[in-house]
Amino acid sequence: MIKRTALFLAGALLAGPLALTAQTTFPPEPSSTQPAPSQVSFQDRTQAIGIVPFKVDKPMPPFSRIGISGGVSTLGGQAQVAVNINKVFNLRGTGNYFPYSTDFTVNGFNTTANIYMASAGVMLDGFPFRNGFRISTGALIYNINRATGTVAVPGGTSFKLNSNTYYSATANSISGATPISGTATLGLHTVRPSYVVSGGWGNMIPRTSHHWAFPVEVGAAFIGTPALAVNLKGWVCLDQMQTMCYNFVTDPAAFTARTDLQNQVAKWQNDMAQFKVYPILSFGVAYNFRIR
Repeated sequence: MIKRTALFLAGALLAGPLALTAQTTFPPEPSSTQPAPSQVSFQDRTQAIGIVPFKVDKPMPPFSRIGISGGVSTLGGQAQVAVNINKVFNLRGTGNYFPYSTDFTVNGFNTTANIYMASAGVMLDGFPFRNGFRISTGALIYNINRATGTVAVPGGTSFKLNSNTYYSATANSISGATPISGTATLGLHTVRPSYVVSGGWGNMIPRTSHHWAFPVEVGAAFIGTPALAVNLKGWVCLDQMQTMCYNFVTDPAAFTARTDLQNQVAKWQNDMAQFKVYPILSFGVAYNFRIR
């Protein structure tokens, strides 16, 4: 009896763990269609546990996207095109154009000025940070920015050259006298090509999925001292009564007036020496798209 009871207890002790094991469900073995833990990406793991990883720049092969921009600047109406080089640099081409005419009077000269702004350049844009700030350097390769004008002094009125007062002759068919007139040219392209350095905000080719940008640029072009030339013709009078009138170009008696013209132009030229650095301020709207 005792022997039979001992065998029954031993069988119960062995059957308990076996029954518990049969009722426990173990996770299935990973199949060939499910990725192994080592194959799961970092982003999937962080999202699975509720962590949002930092935003990663969109992969962008070199010269794979192009940006086109239109806007305005101190160089005129502006068109730009840019292409990405790598994650940090863009290569950008610029073109500017603006014609304008205006009238004004200076030192007794009635002047009609025609301003013609036309330039084109190339820039290398660097983006050291990820907030759109950029530093750029380059040059205006093509630059014919200039102002040309015609000047006239009505007969009988006065004008000044080098602080000395002269009078424009009244037209006279007998003596051949004609009022003072002439031309003036102001060139804003003494140094070509002109070095350009600038900074700004807005990447024409964002390293994200965005297609639109709003670039702003502030900088300077080192154009050299503006070049001024003034040529006069007609008859100049040394007195208001016009008793001493001479041909401005050919008469030896008008030598003093011609010398004063040269000195006056030299003074104007010296006053413009501070404008050898031309300010650049521009803003526009850009759109970019993939080209390969």
